[in-house]
Amino acid sequence: MSRRMAPTRRAVIDIGTNSVKLLVADVQGHSIIPIFEESEQTRLGKDFYETHRLQRDAIDETARAVASFSGIARLNNAASLRVIATSAARDAVNKQELLDAIRKVSGLDVEIISGDQEADLVYRGVRCDPELARQRLLILDVGGGSSEFMIGESEHPEFAQSFPLGSVRLLEHLRPSDPPTPAELERCRSCLKTFFAEHVRNIVGPALAKGRDCTQLIGTGGAATILARMEYALDKYRRHEIEGARISLESVRGWMTRLWSMPLLERRKIIGLPSKRADVILTGMAIYEAVLEEFAFTELRASTRGLRFAAVLQAAPAPPQPAAV
Repeated sequence: MSRRMAPTRRAVIDIGTNSVKLLVADVQGHSIIPIFEESEQTRLGKDFYETHRLQRDAIDETARAVASFSGIARLNNAASLRVIATSAARDAVNKQELLDAIRKVSGLDVEIISGDQEADLVYRGVRCDPELARQRLLILDVGGGSSEFMIGESEHPEFAQSFPLGSVRLLEHLRPSDPPTPAELERCRSCLKTFFAEHVRNIVGPALAKGRDCTQLIGTGGAATILARMEYALDKYRRHEIEGARISLESVRGWMTRLWSMPLLERRKIIGLPSKRADVILTGMAIYEAVLEEFAFTELRASTRGLRFAAVLQAAPAPPQPAAV
């Protein structure tokens, strides 16, 4: 009689353009059971896109968040820890400053992954959900600095590509007023239509054509889960209620009208919308609206899985170390 291996507890820290996120999970084969999850907005991509230089305060705040999450992983008895960085880190001319700061305060090394690697991890992470494992999917991960599009119905994606389009990047390009004006909303939509026509349509469209009628649009990442939380008025992050939530195109349009007419202080009062994300939700929502309309989807299905779920399946290079004094 074969004996099942005991689960291994692993941790992943994901350093994004907008936030740093932690996942501690028990892994057994392809089964992932989340034990602890946390997110801290450090806005690593703040004032980034004109100079492509990471700001010192954002670097320091990100390094502190990584050190704090490393301690949490250790307290939760994680046997290993990976630290992965994405869009802002890989595009930064001074990325070494970030790596040095993290190593100084936590003793940890950071893996900066490419856009293609990010897309592959997101795809495999979403598909570890048993309900989606055999479905044909267009998976969209809208991050702060980039958006990853992945298409497929098996273990490996048929198509995966990262585009330089994210909620923080677009917000810093548009810099809407508070509250935004109707003209600024139209400018945002026009900007996205132009971007899709010039960079996305002729690349994603042909890949999506195969099996289009049975393809589901899956949104993962902060913007998608926050949209689900607002739609269902979830005051806290409740994975079991967010997972699989469906948001119609009509509802997305309704949220766009509402959010883009409200001042920041009023947006911060919306149930389900974390206060620190009340600015970037404007552009994150706009990107999802643009994808729904561009590729004629009538609804978006939210997934709480993604990069961290795939990364935690892989063995980490080293166990978490105590932070430096």
